Amino acid sequence: MRFDIITVLPGLLESPFGHSILQRAQKKGLVEIVVHNLRDYAENKQKSVDDYPYGGGGGMVMSIQPFASCIEKLKAERDYDEVIFMTPDGITLNQSAANELSIRKNIIILCGHYKGIDQRIRDIYVTREISIGDYVLSGGELPAAILVDAVVRLIPGVLSDETSALSDSFQGDLLDAPIYTRPANWNGHMVPEVLLSGNQSVIENWRYEEALQRTRDRRPDLLDN
Repeated sequence: MRFDIITVLPGLLESPFGHSILQRAQKKGLVEIVVHNLRDYAENKQKSVDDYPYGGGGGMVMSIQPFASCIEKLKAERDYDEVIFMTPDGITLNQSAANELSIRKNIIILCGHYKGIDQRIRDIYVTREISIGDYVLSGGELPAAILVDAVVRLIPGVLSDETSALSDSFQGDLLDAPIYTRPANWNGHMVPEVLLSGNQSVIENWRYEEALQRTRDRRPDLLDN
């Protein structure tokens, strides 16, 4: 799987993609993450990628030409399943969307800045708009990193225990059940006896009931699904 990320701040993405699971996934050859500096595609001498908005108003707008040039170059090299724009007014990222994207082959992600990007980029090229929440950040780089992380960990072979991702919160529209590890008794705080029973069917029933109750308490909206 390949991600091409277009940004004016490529250095901001070095750390998220250079450590832990994302780093190992790249070393295994399971995923390729390529970050493109949008300024490299600007055709003006100053390499500027923004301009004043038509109609007035505060802030600057990211220009159409650099994005279009970069996207067209990438599309000439390979086919892309999605061109995703990270934006607060997109559809909120959830586990179902991450599952769906994990079976794609090539994805372009656009990172906005300033007041936003020229609407024509969204109209012409973007196939999906994704938000990570109802708030505004300084740019789309951190949301892009979150999206890539959520998707990559679902690719077979990325996690050492592939069943782990299948039991994460939000898989099956439930939050995860409480989890414990050794010691069984810590200063009088005990692990639930059922987890020490060795009866796997009873343990799974307990986990399901605990997950269901936690979802009722914390995210009842998930049960509407």
